Amino acid sequence: MRIAVGGIHIECSTYNPVLNEEKDFRVVRGEELTAAPYFAFLKDYDAEFLPTIHARAIAGGPVARHTYEAFKAEFLERLKPLLPLDGLYLAMHGAMYVEGMEDAEGDWISSARELVGYDCTVSASYDLHGNVTQRIIDALDMYSTYRTAPHIDVEETMRRAVTMLTESLKTGVKPILLWAPIPVVLPGERTSTVDEPAKSLYDLLPGIDAIDGVWDASLMVGYVWADEPRATAAAIMTGTDRSVLEREAKLLAQAYWDVRKDFVFGCETGTIEECVAKAIASPTTPAVLAESGDNPTGGGVGDRADVLAELIAKGASGVVFAGIADKAATEACYAAGVGARLELAVGASLDTKGSKPVTAEFTVKFLLKADDAADHQAVVSVGGIDLVLSAKRRPYHNIADFTRLGLDPHRAKIVVVKSGYLSPELAPIASPNLMALSPGVVDQFVERLPRLRKQKPTYPFDKDFTFTPEVALSARSAARL
Repeated sequence: MRIAVGGIHIECSTYNPVLNEEKDFRVVRGEELTAAPYFAFLKDYDAEFLPTIHARAIAGGPVARHTYEAFKAEFLERLKPLLPLDGLYLAMHGAMYVEGMEDAEGDWISSARELVGYDCTVSASYDLHGNVTQRIIDALDMYSTYRTAPHIDVEETMRRAVTMLTESLKTGVKPILLWAPIPVVLPGERTSTVDEPAKSLYDLLPGIDAIDGVWDASLMVGYVWADEPRATAAAIMTGTDRSVLEREAKLLAQAYWDVRKDFVFGCETGTIEECVAKAIASPTTPAVLAESGDNPTGGGVGDRADVLAELIAKGASGVVFAGIADKAATEACYAAGVGARLELAVGASLDTKGSKPVTAEFTVKFLLKADDAADHQAVVSVGGIDLVLSAKRRPYHNIADFTRLGLDPHRAKIVVVKSGYLSPELAPIASPNLMALSPGVVDQFVERLPRLRKQKPTYPFDKDFTFTPEVALSARSAARL
């Protein structure tokens, strides 16, 4: 079995003004792809996997058109000499937005389909926060998506997609693929699979998989910070029994719709002012405060200083704040050296119209040794606050992100991160877990963001409408039935 592997993986807020370009992606090409840890599991399959290109970036703003076109062209150029192929596996995210383009994943996947031809079997894995369209479904044979948020089943999902592909090629059985869109699109922070009702909904999926005629049951939350017509939740089924697949897709879609009003934040929430006050007053530590509106892993810019300003104003102490993306401030610290005191304007360096910087005198405490200036990170202090500055947008979700900078989040009174729901490493230490419903391009109050391109009623932007699940087959499945 000759199976090509490739894809592009990014989540893009259409409200974020900062374009993603090639420098923002981690790109693996050729043999480097199959040797990468991300794809190491492929060695467990009895097949020849032929690498092309895989581009991956943290969430952010739209992808620059020229960057997307260059990645796509290289992907197709690397794919073409591998023909003919038995299969193609695409590792995608599903929430990419390319400037001036509708349905970027639809463009990528349908272009791949056109090149590999009708007889090639194509499988894709997605993030559950991706958006799906009929064009995408039409170009695929099978599909699987994450079942956890926070995402702890990435490899498991990729394995489901590849297992379906290899089994189909071994047996010659071509599956049916169909989907049922659900006119609901909510923030990931209100649909975490750790909390109800999402937990119970996603707990249903293994049981559906076990039904005769079902290969994979997927439930998409969708990506709410993309103001584009395709943004939607969806139930997607792969298998061999059309009637069973249609029945289960409708049941799952209806179940999601029925609990749409029950999705709530799984932690204590409030304004920036309320959360800072609660963190300062907390008798238990560390209070972990997530600044949700500027979460870079959700598509936020990562450069807002609103929470920093409030912490300074309230005289907070024992604070570890990781971090604010500000290349100029970071490089000023490297130029000054450890121990230097200097006045810095921190924040609003990327989205200069979205927020205001904080100007204060800081002391440089730590500089990370890095060969690439883009990886520079500095720890500075102001009052009782240790603040991490980074040369590029990045998250601080793992304990190692702190310790490599000489910081110990366990010993802090307050830990601030630009995040939504906390990562699996930070959540267990949070006492309490606070989420600031802060302003930004991934505002959790999605209803207060402009929704200009919605083509049909969608909850929670619209509330007074009815819904009956309808199923649509993929074009390839319809042609075989």
